[in-house]
Amino acid sequence: MKIYTLTLNPAYDVHATASKLALGCENLADINSRQAGGKGVNISRALQSHQVNNTAVIVLGKENSGDFIRELEDAGLNCLYWEREGRIRENLTVHSTEGPETRISFRGFSVDETTLTEIAQKLSVDEDTIVTFTGSIPAGIDHDSVLDFLRGLTKKGAKLVLDSKSLTLEDIFTLKPWLIKPNQEEISAYFNYWIESLDQALEKAAIFAKEGVTNVMVSLGHQGALLINDGKTYLAKPPVVDAISTIGAGDSAIAGFLAAALQGKSPGECLRTAVTYGTAACLTEGTLPPLPQDTAAIFPTVTLEIL
Repeated sequence: MKIYTLTLNPAYDVHATASKLALGCENLADINSRQAGGKGVNISRALQSHQVNNTAVIVLGKENSGDFIRELEDAGLNCLYWEREGRIRENLTVHSTEGPETRISFRGFSVDETTLTEIAQKLSVDEDTIVTFTGSIPAGIDHDSVLDFLRGLTKKGAKLVLDSKSLTLEDIFTLKPWLIKPNQEEISAYFNYWIESLDQALEKAAIFAKEGVTNVMVSLGHQGALLINDGKTYLAKPPVVDAISTIGAGDSAIAGFLAAALQGKSPGECLRTAVTYGTAACLTEGTLPPLPQDTAAIFPTVTLEIL
């Protein structure tokens, strides 16, 4: 089984710490790290850290791509790059000792429609291929062109994994992906009201399943994560951990699900592994991948039940 992770709009993830953060004021912060990132990149890193082969497909801005490429190659990732004019954007996350973390995302480069055509021609896709499409669509690419690109992959047999705020509810219903993983905020946005309880999440997740999504995984923070697959509903709950950073935890959860699926694990065990990876990712700084020793220690403590 081949895995491609697509990152059309990558970013440098910059993490800083401030004693407090106040709007309308000058804020002093210390930069902790600057990492090559993007949701697809995060998935690839989490897979690579657990010896799961994959290829990261990334579009980059030429002006500041050098450090990005070097970092991923130093990490041993197998990558396909497309370079375009402009700069890779930056995501600034400020961790405050007196409140929740704050994230600011800057705009990046612009691309044209030929990029998707070139990527489609380069990828070797068939029924034994998983393709993740995550993150945002960069400027210059038409929304309908992205849908056509994704439809083309499914026509070749690819299993789609979608986790993108750029795609609408109707897009997901049309594409009928193999896996989606909205979190609490994202599934609430799809249905235009805040979803708080597990029962509410189950009700909305069932809509995706009825529309043909094979695996509907919804992450609900400390409440755990639920999965609907083939008419069965599973709930996995993580242990309590002292989180260092939650950035990229959802991407690691997707990686965990894929890693277990490639091993032929049951849907419930795929969910349990996803929660394990996502929890372990909270124990590393920034968007660094979960460590194998952490996933090994956490997995036995993740509970699984069929609802």
